[in-house]
Amino acid sequence: METNLLRGDERLDYLLAEELRIIQSPSVFSFSLDAVLLARFAYMPIRSGKVVDLCAGNGAIPLFLSARTNAEITAVEIQEQLADMAERSIAYNGLDQQIRVLCDDVIGIAAKIGTEKYDAVTCNPPYFKANEQSDRNVLEPLTIARHEVKLTLDQAVRSASELLKQGGKAAFVHRPGRLLDIITAMRANRLEPKRIRFVYPKEGKEANTLLIEGMKDGKPDVKILPPLFVYQADGTYTDEVRELLYGSEDGPSVLRPGM
Repeated sequence: METNLLRGDERLDYLLAEELRIIQSPSVFSFSLDAVLLARFAYMPIRSGKVVDLCAGNGAIPLFLSARTNAEITAVEIQEQLADMAERSIAYNGLDQQIRVLCDDVIGIAAKIGTEKYDAVTCNPPYFKANEQSDRNVLEPLTIARHEVKLTLDQAVRSASELLKQGGKAAFVHRPGRLLDIITAMRANRLEPKRIRFVYPKEGKEANTLLIEGMKDGKPDVKILPPLFVYQADGTYTDEVRELLYGSEDGPSVLRPGM
């Protein structure tokens, strides 16, 4: 079954805490710690509701979210190859009834799937502006995933707002250097920042990841959460990140490379 499932250099990796598996490709796309952080950070309706994950890649965030909510999840990914990987992972895990994958543009997606109908939106958008040539990836799938060649930050935030009901919540993961850009874009699109958390490689280093969540038409009242440190001084994961990646001592790990 796995032989027929995989293509090219694809492999099946484990999401053991959720007892799920995901198709990854080292040459096309593999999700990072950012996806895990966002999936754990974002508000989710537990028993029912509707959720959208924008810039879904190979479907990691929807798979993580499926263990946190019974809501219907729509994954939107513009790249056909990544959307196909996500769709096959979802089918393999028997989650077709909860998660649907749309290979479509994030821009204008609300007009196609419903305006102001969703309880929560997650988004791991491209981090780098299209003119940052020095950091452009050679492979087109990675370029589109990481650089604003198909989708800008403003467009991602606007689409999230268009999808959300009043009072719905949108969570993003980004780079701290874009903090003012993302707050400006959120407020311009009726998303009031409510929670912010900075992620640091280790103590004494500058933050390199930003988690931010806003409420549609919410009142101004932002909370800055405690910092999250990824590594200890000896280079091993901190207890919090270890639990995110490998689960608690009483449970299985979240992520382990496929065998």
